[in-house]
Amino acid sequence: MIGRTVSNYRIVDRLGGGGMGVVYKAEDLHLRRFVALKFLPDDVAKDPEALARFLREAQAASALNHPNICTIHAIGEQDGMPFIVMELLDGATLKERIGNRPLETAVLLSLAIEIADALESAHAQGIVHRDIKPANIFVTNRGTAKVLDFGLAKVISSDAETIDGLSDVTTYKTLETTPGTTMGTLGYMSPEQARGEPLDFRSDLFSFGAVLYEMATGRPPFPGATPAIIFDSILNRAPPSLLTLKPGSPTELERIILKALEKKRELRYQSAVELKTDLKQLQGSTLATDRSPIGTGFHRAASRIRVRDVAITTALVAVLVAVWLYYRPRTPNSLSERDTVVLADFANSTDDPVFDETLKQGLNIALHESPFVNVLAESKADAMLRQMTRPANVPLTPELAREVCLRAGSKAYIAGSIARLGTEFVVGLKAVHCQTGDSLAQEQETASTKEEVLGTLGVAAAKLRQKLGESLSTVKAFDVPLAEATTSSLEALRAFSRGRNAYHEKGSAAELPYAQQAIKLDPGFAMAYFALGEDYASLGEVGRASEFLTKAFQLREHTSEREKMAIAGIYYLDVSGELDRAAQTYRDEIDTYTRDGGAHNNLAIVYAEQGRYQDAIDLAQQALHFAPDHLGTYELLGNFFLALHRFDDARETFRQAHDRKMDDYILHNGLYALAFLTADARAMDEQRIWYQSRPEYESYGLSLASDTEAYAGHLRQAQELTRQAVESAMRTDNNENAALWLDNAALREAMFGHTAEARQLAGEALKTMPSRQGVQIEAALALAMAEDTNQAEFLAKSLAEQFPAATQVQSVWLPTIRARTTLTGKNPQAAIDQLKLAMPLQFGQAIFVLNISCLYPSYVRGEAYLAAGQGNNAAAEFKTILDHEGMVWNCPTGALARLGLARSYRLSGDKEKSRSAYQSFLTLWKDADTDIPILQQAKTEYSKLD
Repeated sequence: MIGRTVSNYRIVDRLGGGGMGVVYKAEDLHLRRFVALKFLPDDVAKDPEALARFLREAQAASALNHPNICTIHAIGEQDGMPFIVMELLDGATLKERIGNRPLETAVLLSLAIEIADALESAHAQGIVHRDIKPANIFVTNRGTAKVLDFGLAKVISSDAETIDGLSDVTTYKTLETTPGTTMGTLGYMSPEQARGEPLDFRSDLFSFGAVLYEMATGRPPFPGATPAIIFDSILNRAPPSLLTLKPGSPTELERIILKALEKKRELRYQSAVELKTDLKQLQGSTLATDRSPIGTGFHRAASRIRVRDVAITTALVAVLVAVWLYYRPRTPNSLSERDTVVLADFANSTDDPVFDETLKQGLNIALHESPFVNVLAESKADAMLRQMTRPANVPLTPELAREVCLRAGSKAYIAGSIARLGTEFVVGLKAVHCQTGDSLAQEQETASTKEEVLGTLGVAAAKLRQKLGESLSTVKAFDVPLAEATTSSLEALRAFSRGRNAYHEKGSAAELPYAQQAIKLDPGFAMAYFALGEDYASLGEVGRASEFLTKAFQLREHTSEREKMAIAGIYYLDVSGELDRAAQTYRDEIDTYTRDGGAHNNLAIVYAEQGRYQDAIDLAQQALHFAPDHLGTYELLGNFFLALHRFDDARETFRQAHDRKMDDYILHNGLYALAFLTADARAMDEQRIWYQSRPEYESYGLSLASDTEAYAGHLRQAQELTRQAVESAMRTDNNENAALWLDNAALREAMFGHTAEARQLAGEALKTMPSRQGVQIEAALALAMAEDTNQAEFLAKSLAEQFPAATQVQSVWLPTIRARTTLTGKNPQAAIDQLKLAMPLQFGQAIFVLNISCLYPSYVRGEAYLAAGQGNNAAAEFKTILDHEGMVWNCPTGALARLGLARSYRLSGDKEKSRSAYQSFLTLWKDADTDIPILQQAKTEYSKLD
């Protein structure tokens, strides 16, 4: 097979094989990427049962899209040989990873949580794997778990209505096997599976418990020389104690494993969610116990240098003299709270490259904790380097740091050094006045070992802060040991530092691999998780962002006080959705760090989600004063101006960002919106060209264009653009955006009267990304508008349980979804009453859409007033939408509000206003597709006005 081309795949290597197939590495000649092709062996290719099982694997796995499940790209057949196209994975199976030795607890828990998350996703779509075992779990070289081989998978049937297999996992349905047969792998079967009984999701959880046991002990829980012995062990015997086989293991881990291995399924874990929760809690407590601060036991150089028979060498004397000359005292001075300092790169004379980047990053973190010392923002330093025609990543020597300092109007620069002194390391810090070149302060500390360098740097930084004028009380209050506030791993900090540099040079996507490497090197590195969460959020992948931000929140006790505030604020804002708690956290952060532009920006976002746009503008303008080179502030401010219909101010804000040579897709979203709202076709075309030139952001432009075409009634063109947007998002592995584009299409199809199409699109969105908040919200609303009340209510119930404290979910989205289903049930007054809860926050910005808000609560309320015969009240709601076009942009609600207004005036008896409103709508849709149901209804209504 090697060298052969199958379809558009060129086979380059054989990777392995088993009873269910042979796997090859192949090159996709169309997309220029490597994939894995799985073929049935020749001796079973003609077996109908084996072939059916092979196809079942493809169908089951292709319905799942999850980072911890092997992705199925396609299925094909060549010369009678069926094959599956899968993602190519680098690494080893969990079976190979375990060998005969137990895994470290931290590694075990990290992998176990990912496997549980994968099972949760599969079970949520009604899929039972039935063959969970170490050989069917892959561990990539990055340390990520991937569940493989759904060849025995089965979709659980349900009498209840479902969306593409979605069902309530707490209501167990069972699947039948052939009488007298067992499916799965002996040794990992559940008791009910071994007996050939009907199965449900809990069977997978037993098998997962067996896998956990093997991960923890290095041996399977039910070994035996014969199948009969193994069967007897599974049905009747408990495995040997984990604590006996591996003394020192957490007792809670043994409890979790034994609960998963309960013989009676009703005593077992009842869902993967429950099991994952316990694993996460154990992980958090284990990290809290294991990560003791480094730095308690440091020794000064004087206490460790011993008199030897041989005199100190000339080289050592030279190092000592150089250190003394470099740090000889000069005129003392101090900073004020308004001064900024520039950080130079460290002078590393140790010949160990790990210190080249890590120490500057560590010093930045240590000083960032101070409410007194203000480090010049990296974006500002980069701007100064651009003025000097220097690349942003050029090493900042003391001479170059001084020039940046002078250009930026900073007070001082801080230079650091590290040198060897025998077996020890001397860490030095020196603050230098930019104007005079005089030393303001200096500090020197010695680390006994390489591992103690970070802690020593933190001690030196704390002492330097006091010498620069900071009060002893704040130094003590904000001085978490540096190794505890970051990581004890220099390699992890090095990866993190490189990621930060990549972010400042090329943006969020460039930082991702470095932050992931940092986490692999230290799974307890909170700020690396935080960086990943912020990167995915800036790329529009809100769901992925939430996963990493949640992890950072769980590990926040291992950070500095400032980072704790930052992590908690983002968690409350973007994950739990508790806007009041987020606002209070950011207010506390601003009170402590008064010049923190980031905290001002984040509080502005909270206010925008609460609909307080003028307050948000005030905060963003303050943030711009502190950090005038931060692109995100311009983007926020521009959008807030749009929301308040201040188009000239928005245009000027975007121009200022452009003049500063700033650019990313969020800025172009705002520019596109401004062009749409001001009917500037040429400017819209310029944005279209920009999106086309950047494949990673192309789907955003296609989605915006799709909404614009739908706004004018060009539905078929909008449908084609949505198809392209979804494909583009998937090409860049952004399935979350693909699902949101499908949801957008479902909403407009429902509003335009195509209910069947709306249901289908909502189902596709949920299949693409079933567990994401935004996807579920928009799908539920689309299904409610398509009058699929059962599914809409099912999703609403799920959202209420998943996000019990989320302000917008509970106060805006759920009332709107429920009101729309109530309206379908012909109870308009009840719908109006339900929507009262949404009124305080109905103008709030939504975080998972391209625009600011489609004002769905107003639209549904308008529909309810029409159904209740209250024309004047209905008109007020539709007019609200038209009066806030700066929030709505090109949402379908903006177009259909014209029709809603016409119907409202007709109901209240004002024919003249009604006629004018109908004409406005029909003019907007003058060349719309003629077969749109709501357009046909509008024309009929208009013709009957006279």
